[in-house]
Amino acid sequence: MCTFASRMEYMTQEGYDKLVAELHQLETVELPRVKDAIAEARDKGDLSENFEYHAAKREQGKLLGRIRFKQRVLEFARVIDKSRLAADSVMLLTKVEMTNLNTNTRMTYTIVSPHEADLRASKISIKSPIARALLGKKVGDVVEVNVPAGVQRLRIESIQL
Repeated sequence: MCTFASRMEYMTQEGYDKLVAELHQLETVELPRVKDAIAEARDKGDLSENFEYHAAKREQGKLLGRIRFKQRVLEFARVIDKSRLAADSVMLLTKVEMTNLNTNTRMTYTIVSPHEADLRASKISIKSPIARALLGKKVGDVVEVNVPAGVQRLRIESIQL
């Protein structure tokens, strides 16, 4: 059984707004386009061998699934007020600079909700192995993280909001 608290999705205002915009795009642009394609294919006659009709119906099913998923995320979304957070330990929305002690390289990541994760923008999901290992840690702490490439030893250099 899934409790309300376990389904809660914490995110930034920016992430929330982006999700709302994506849902709006799906509902007002993509869904009508697919419905038009289904109607057009239906007008071509025999549905049993109508490839366009079946492809459009499959696309509609996928689209409706994406819409339901985004609606569900937004239903349980809570926007975090960054001004109420402290940067004394690693938590959601903190920017963490760390040194990989195995390779002596520095890296900086911001811990975000899974829906805002973007490795190219140095934003990692709070559910990722690295973020989970860092949660609650302070500057100077060393953590060991099991990643596909092996065990990484990371030292936290700075934490900021």
